Amino acid sequence: MRERTKFILIVSIFIVCYYVPWGNPAIRRSGLEAFMMLQEYAREHVLTCLIPAFFIAGAIAVFISQTSVLKYFGAKANKILSYSVASVSGTVLAVCSCTVLPLFAGIYSRGAGIGPATAFLYSGPAINVLAIVLTARILGWELGLARAIGAVLFAIITGLLMAFFFRKDDAARASGQIYLPDEEETGRSLPQEGLFMLTMVLILIFAAFARPATGSTGIWSAIFVVKWYITVLLLVGLSLMLKGWFRKDERLAWVQSSWGFMKQIFPLLGAGVLVAGFMLGRPGHSGLIPPYYIQGLVGGNSICANLFASVSGALMYFATLTEVPILQGLLGAGMGKGPALSLLLAGPALSLPNMLVIGGVMGIKKTAAFCIIIVILSTVAGMTYGWISG
Repeated sequence: MRERTKFILIVSIFIVCYYVPWGNPAIRRSGLEAFMMLQEYAREHVLTCLIPAFFIAGAIAVFISQTSVLKYFGAKANKILSYSVASVSGTVLAVCSCTVLPLFAGIYSRGAGIGPATAFLYSGPAINVLAIVLTARILGWELGLARAIGAVLFAIITGLLMAFFFRKDDAARASGQIYLPDEEETGRSLPQEGLFMLTMVLILIFAAFARPATGSTGIWSAIFVVKWYITVLLLVGLSLMLKGWFRKDERLAWVQSSWGFMKQIFPLLGAGVLVAGFMLGRPGHSGLIPPYYIQGLVGGNSICANLFASVSGALMYFATLTEVPILQGLLGAGMGKGPALSLLLAGPALSLPNMLVIGGVMGIKKTAAFCIIIVILSTVAGMTYGWISG
């Protein structure tokens, strides 16, 4: 952190401490809600959900080669394979909206087609594995699944539309090539790496497995009873894999990468939870903003509510994962499920700073088309999901 940033942070905290009228009952209640929401996150989501997800993201960043992903975006790459890789690259690259920009600029300037490049640009932050896991855990598996499916489909549709609209410009760049370094040999087979990743995913699933509703019987109740036994067995298996299949320097790089994600995300997530709790409150508890304001703007499932949510998400900047607690507060205050999905699909991939950078890479015309496509698709997806979910 640069000294100027530290200075601004210290001054901001001082101003808040000095001027916030904590004697006001509404302010005091909102402040309590902020810390109650932070405690809820600490107790229910950090140890069993976020920590395993951080280790999965660290493993993806270290053990899965970015070169193997990016090499499929060249002008001569198979189109079906190219769009398939681009649409799911967010789960592999585990990048946020700021990290994806230099990667996008690099592959686009070296000859990647506008279609696969913009599919990658959307997919990178939209299918961040941490964000999908946290969305499903906190906002419900239905919204998490809808976000994952919508993001993959959006990446493909956006890329195809951009390729169609700018096919003449793309043809002029078709001779460009992407030059990437050779992949490093790891000594592990693909099944071994797949089993390693699957084991970590299963650890996350069983550790975060919630108690079934009262009165539930059958397989879900049985799984909850034995979930920690299964988790411990999976941890033992993971330890044996790490000991037998990975070098010491690889294990160290994995831990360092996971720690890097934690350092980057935990402070931002904590700040986001506090702000969301203060402004919006927890579900069933009001914060500083009265619930009827939220219901008036993004309540229900109208086209105006979904469009407003999409445009707001496209313009606002969400630090990694902070969109989840913000939406948790908005949903508790009366936001409709459709507008919630609209914001989730438009928000992480776009922001005003993001648009400025993209415009510098591929021009204003292409950037405007990219943003409009995302907003329209997000609005339609939100209305569809709101209609399906009732």
